[in-house]
Amino acid sequence: MIFIVVVNVLSLLIMIDILKLYEDYSIPTWTEGNNCQPGWVNTTCPFCGDQSNHLGYSLDDNYFNCWRCGKHPIAETISKLIKVTEQEARKILHSYGDQYLVKPRVQKIKIRKKAFHFPSSTEPLTERHKQYLEGREFDPEKLEHEWKLLSTGPSSMLDKRDYKNRIIAPIEWNGKCVSFQGRSTSDKRKPKYKACPEDRELVHHKVILYGKQSEWEETGICVEGITDVWRLGPKAFATFGIEYTRQQVRMIANTFERVAVVFDDEKQAVRQAEKLVNELQFRGVDAWRVPIVGDPGGMKQDEANYLIKQISI
Repeated sequence: MIFIVVVNVLSLLIMIDILKLYEDYSIPTWTEGNNCQPGWVNTTCPFCGDQSNHLGYSLDDNYFNCWRCGKHPIAETISKLIKVTEQEARKILHSYGDQYLVKPRVQKIKIRKKAFHFPSSTEPLTERHKQYLEGREFDPEKLEHEWKLLSTGPSSMLDKRDYKNRIIAPIEWNGKCVSFQGRSTSDKRKPKYKACPEDRELVHHKVILYGKQSEWEETGICVEGITDVWRLGPKAFATFGIEYTRQQVRMIANTFERVAVVFDDEKQAVRQAEKLVNELQFRGVDAWRVPIVGDPGGMKQDEANYLIKQISI
């Protein structure tokens, strides 16, 4: 059970009332149409000779990004937009902040009554589970060592949920196991992936990414699921499905400078990959979709190695 406690707290992130500022200085704005996305206010970029409305300000995250030329510091951007010095721009921003920005906000705090743990009868990989992985051309010993994989037998439950005959993949974040996902050893069993019950997760898996944080570099490979990460290795990270969240998009943009999105070749997955690429580009990330046949987890390892090499070039 999760109890929700609602409290008023002061926002730690001071936001600009950009609409008021733009109105006061007669700067044209767009919040919909070409180059606009929900939660953004757009205008003409003063940095790159923009003839349209490519400069966006994020109402959620308090930063400027031009669709054409990338991110820009707030004070410098405002100084160029309203044609004052940066020192004067900072004074103007401060006055808007004092008047509009530090406001109480409602925050929901979850108090959990259930401890995190794995399903019953969870144990190291059995021969049956190793054979399943070998059948998919994975090295079970390597995966067991690198990803701390576990398994469940023919009887395994957690909160009245059936986790039998699954490979249990711990989900670690900031060096701590915060959740898990179970992958069925039979493609006929639905759902193929079953997550930890939400009220037992220390961190909800859909607000983080699956992968090895300590080994991520400037270039990352975004995939759908945990088996795709196993195939593509430490440069890869997964969003736990094609339905990614805004928190995950923000996290990707704050972590990587370049991102290759490698989703399955199904039509819906392709559409989601293209959408994710657009959202990351809008946030200043050099992102692109890599078309493949099938899914990354189903690749032969030598094919996956070649793909990784091409992305890293």
